[in-house]
Amino acid sequence: MRTMDLSPLYRTIVGFDRLADMIDTASRQESGSGYPPYNIEQLGENDYRIELAVAGFGEDELDVEVQENVLTVSGKRAAEESGEDRNFLHRGIAERSFERRFHLADHIRVRGAELRNGLLSIELEREIPEEKKPRRIAINSDAGDGAKVIEGREADAA
Repeated sequence: MRTMDLSPLYRTIVGFDRLADMIDTASRQESGSGYPPYNIEQLGENDYRIELAVAGFGEDELDVEVQENVLTVSGKRAAEESGEDRNFLHRGIAERSFERRFHLADHIRVRGAELRNGLLSIELEREIPEEKKPRRIAINSDAGDGAKVIEGREADAA
């Protein structure tokens, strides 16, 4: 596995230490299991969907949890109800327990999850708080020409 040197990135970003740490961690991790396969789809400017192929799992065998910007989806197969052994000629459906983690950006909220036709769909939405939205900053000059306004919303009167 090839290692990346991210030191130039650290010199040009300010306040993104957590993001840089996540990139470092991701680059160091070995590529793990691809089970279950998943899609991440952007539905709109602030709407996203994660779909996981979880064939063979019921709602009671799946768990979706969010903690500190980490979305964890896990599946645990319930024990076979009948004690009889199954004789497979070919076994292509994994039916094994899994845990998949997704790191969410700040202000991403999970709206809900739905299991349909073997696909677990998790709806996400970006909700940026008012105080985090762009705002205009007044530029004061010594000439007394008044304040100039740049980018975003009107600046608060000082």
